[in-house]
Amino acid sequence: MERGVLYICPTPIGNLEDITLRTIRILGEVDLIAAEDTRHTIKLLNHYDIKKPLTSYHEHNIKEKGTELIEKLSSGQNIALVSDAGMPGISDPGQELIRQAIDEGIEVIALPGATASITALVISGLSTEKFIFEGFLSSKKGERKKELDKIKEYTKTTIIYEAPHRLMNLLEDMEDILGDRQISISRELTKKYEETFRGVASEALEKFKDSGVKGEFVIIVDGNHETKEVEEIDIGQLLRQFIEEGLTKKEAVKKVSEEYNVPKNLVYKESIRISEKL
Repeated sequence: MERGVLYICPTPIGNLEDITLRTIRILGEVDLIAAEDTRHTIKLLNHYDIKKPLTSYHEHNIKEKGTELIEKLSSGQNIALVSDAGMPGISDPGQELIRQAIDEGIEVIALPGATASITALVISGLSTEKFIFEGFLSSKKGERKKELDKIKEYTKTTIIYEAPHRLMNLLEDMEDILGDRQISISRELTKKYEETFRGVASEALEKFKDSGVKGEFVIIVDGNHETKEVEEIDIGQLLRQFIEEGLTKKEAVKKVSEEYNVPKNLVYKESIRISEKL
């Protein structure tokens, strides 16, 4: 029996016009649409007069619903996966279904479309040459500060997501750790009241304290452009840390070199010295 196809269908992040003709066609052709929130998705489908069966697939039913969807795909049904907004699989449970489908040998086709992270990045004014996607940081203050300590050392631009009720706490920690590092904060992207703030964390705190915090936020953080002296960095300790976190020696060498502006040959030599001691 021929198996079905799992289509990854990005949906608008605000403006309903931001959907491709191909996505509209696929949504109208599949046997079933798996949505993060069917109540949200039905509004989009009604707008484009798409009448297809809907089923919910979210973080609270990943296991049982994932198994059910894989069975349907295996029996020949084509399924479209959508999130509430943007590209499924980015900071949402869609990644689990995609992984399951791949493990089962089911064809997965991703359609291009709207995504908040890249939209915010390109209008930030910060470097787009190389960037790191961090998504949501920890809701726990201690863990969040540790994450920001690492981000502070990144030489690449960093993309962060944050919910409105946690924005001020995040900005307070960013002011404390990042200081006058340039950031960009976008909210309500593609909507009527779209807004992008550019400045530093202390200025953002003042702004959002006065204007309130509504909408989902994408925060872009400039990379660290300060050139550190190699002597200030314990290369060996960093290598051991990254290897303990699960990276291979080759991956750890690359990570230390890129994130701490250390010549790769020096890091490689230190990795050899560490290996000899093990």
